[in-house]
Amino acid sequence: MSYFYRIPGIVSLILIASAAVVRAAEESPDIRIVPDRITAEQKALMENAVPTEAVVKPKKARKLLIFDINADYGGHGSIPYANHAFTLMGQKTGAFEAVVSRDPQVFQADSLKQYDAVFFNNNVGNIFSDPQLRRNVADFVRHGGGLMGVHGTTAAFLNWSGPAAGTDDWPQFGEMIGGRGANHREMDEKIFVKVEEPHHPLLQWFPKDGFEYQDEFFRVSDPYSREKQRVLLSIDKEKTNLNREPYIGVKERADEDYALAWVKSYGQGRCFYSTIAHSPKVFWDPAMLKFYLAAAQFVLGDLDAPTLPSAFVNDTIRAHEKAGWRLAMPAYTFHQHSLFDTIDKTAELGLRYCGGLSFQKVGGGIDKFFDPGQLNDEEIAAVNEKLKSKGIRMVSYYYHEIPGDEAACRKVFEFAGKIGIETFLSEPKPENLPMIERFCNEFGVNVALHNHDEKSSPEYWHPEKVLAQCEKYGPRIGVCGDLGYWMRSGVDPVEAARILKDRLMVVQVHDLDEFSPNGTDVLWGTGIGKTREFFGELYQLGVRPLDVDVEYSLHFEDNMDECRKCIEFFNETVEKIVESES
Repeated sequence: MSYFYRIPGIVSLILIASAAVVRAAEESPDIRIVPDRITAEQKALMENAVPTEAVVKPKKARKLLIFDINADYGGHGSIPYANHAFTLMGQKTGAFEAVVSRDPQVFQADSLKQYDAVFFNNNVGNIFSDPQLRRNVADFVRHGGGLMGVHGTTAAFLNWSGPAAGTDDWPQFGEMIGGRGANHREMDEKIFVKVEEPHHPLLQWFPKDGFEYQDEFFRVSDPYSREKQRVLLSIDKEKTNLNREPYIGVKERADEDYALAWVKSYGQGRCFYSTIAHSPKVFWDPAMLKFYLAAAQFVLGDLDAPTLPSAFVNDTIRAHEKAGWRLAMPAYTFHQHSLFDTIDKTAELGLRYCGGLSFQKVGGGIDKFFDPGQLNDEEIAAVNEKLKSKGIRMVSYYYHEIPGDEAACRKVFEFAGKIGIETFLSEPKPENLPMIERFCNEFGVNVALHNHDEKSSPEYWHPEKVLAQCEKYGPRIGVCGDLGYWMRSGVDPVEAARILKDRLMVVQVHDLDEFSPNGTDVLWGTGIGKTREFFGELYQLGVRPLDVDVEYSLHFEDNMDECRKCIEFFNETVEKIVESES
C-alpha cells in the first residue's frame, strides 16, 4: 500500500522533497536535521505563551525523550520550535525534563529505561531500521511507556524515496501512533475544529463549541479508526467548506472522517498524536501549548485520561469514566469455556475490558492453559490478535500464587508486558511481597491481593488483615475485593470499602441470597449485598481508578442473561450516582 497519492490540486508532502533526495533503494537514507533558526523575538513569544503550571502534579520526576531527525526529507521548519517549547514547558512547570536526541542508539533498552515517554517530533521517512531498536521502542510502549507524535510522525518509518517510496517499513509503529500518511491540502488551510470530547482532560483549554484554525492538516489513512482510538479533535465538516476549488469532489478518505488529534492505549502504554504542528506559530499559541502540556503529562503517566475508542463511547460509558471505573468481564465467569469464547462473550455483552485466568484453556486451536509457563510467543500473539479483533483489552489476570522464585516471578511479569496486563490478582505468600513489589515497580504492573475465605486466604480474607499487608508497601500493592467471599465470611462490603478505601484496585462484585457461608449468587441489587449502597460508598470515598468485575458464580454453562442484567443494573446505578453529583 502506498501512503502518498496524488489528488488534483493537492500538494502531497512527497512532492516537496527535492530531486537530490531521490536515490537508489540500496543506499542508506539521507538523515536530515532541521537547523535551529528561532529568532530572539520568536523565543520571547514562546517564553510568554508557555504554561507556568503543570496540569497535574507529577507523581515523580519525569523525563521526556524528544527525537527529531528525518530521512530523505528536509524536515518541517517547526521542529526546533517544538523542541524549544517543550523544553521551556518542562522547565517552567516542573512537569518533566526534556532531552533532545538525534542518535538512534538512544533507543537501546538500557538507555530507554531512564525515560517515561518518547516524543517523535515531526519525523518523516525511515529514520532508523535496526530491528532491535524498533523492538525496544515497541516493548517500551507496550510495557507502560508513553508515545507522542505530531504532524509528520504519521510518516515516520515510511520509505520516502527510491523504488519502495510510499511503502511502510514498520507497520507496528503505525498501529502505535494510530495512523499513516501525509496527505494534506494547503500549508495554511483554514478549517473549523470540532472539539469531540469537551470534558476530556486534554481538551479543557478549547471552546466547547470548537474554533477556527489555520495550519497544514494531514488526512491520515489506515490503521486509523474510531474503533481503535479516542478522537479528541477533528475537522468539523458542517462548519468547514471542504468542497471548494480546487478540491471540488475530493474526498481524501471515503468515510470523510478527518481526525486531527487522538489518544489510544497500546498494551499498558499511552499514545497521543496531533497533526497540528506544521507551522512554528503553533508553538507560541497559548491554548495549543496547554493542549500539548496536557498531552505530555498524559503520555508521561501523570494525567489520567480515558482512551476507550470513540466508537464505543456513549453517555453510559461517560458516566463510568466520570466515576473513574471500568466494567470488566473476568474470565472466571466463563471459565468452563475457553479464553477465546470469553473474549467473544465479552464483546457480545458490549464490554471492552476483560480479565485473564491462568487455569482457563485458550481455545482457538491452542490446547493449552492461559499460563505464562505454557504459551510461546506465537501463541501469545494469537491471543493478542483475538483481543484486537474484538476491540477488547485484557486489563487484569488471575494467577493464584505469584511465585517466590525470582526467575519464575520475572517470567510472570514479562507475560504481563506481552499481553498489556495492568493488574495481577493473586494470593502470594506475604514473605514474597518485597520481591514482588520490586517487579511491580520495574514492570509498571500492579498486584491486587485477592481474598477467598479464612481457611484459604488466612492473610487476606478480612479487609483489616489485607490492609495491614498493603500498608507495608507502595501504591502498586493493593486489593482485589471478592464481595461474595466477604459476605460468606461475615464481612459487610460497604464496611470493607470504608476500611480499604483507595487501596481497592479491583472489586469482583457478587450479590448473594443470604449472608452466610452458603450464600449463592443472585442478580445484582436483588440480594442482601447492598450493592447499590456499595457503589455509592465507593464513589463518595473517591475510589478511582477502579476495575469492577462482573463475576457471576452460577450457571457457568450459560450465564449470559444473568451477566447482561447485572451490567444493566451497574449502568443504571452509576448513571444515577454521577447525575446526583452534577
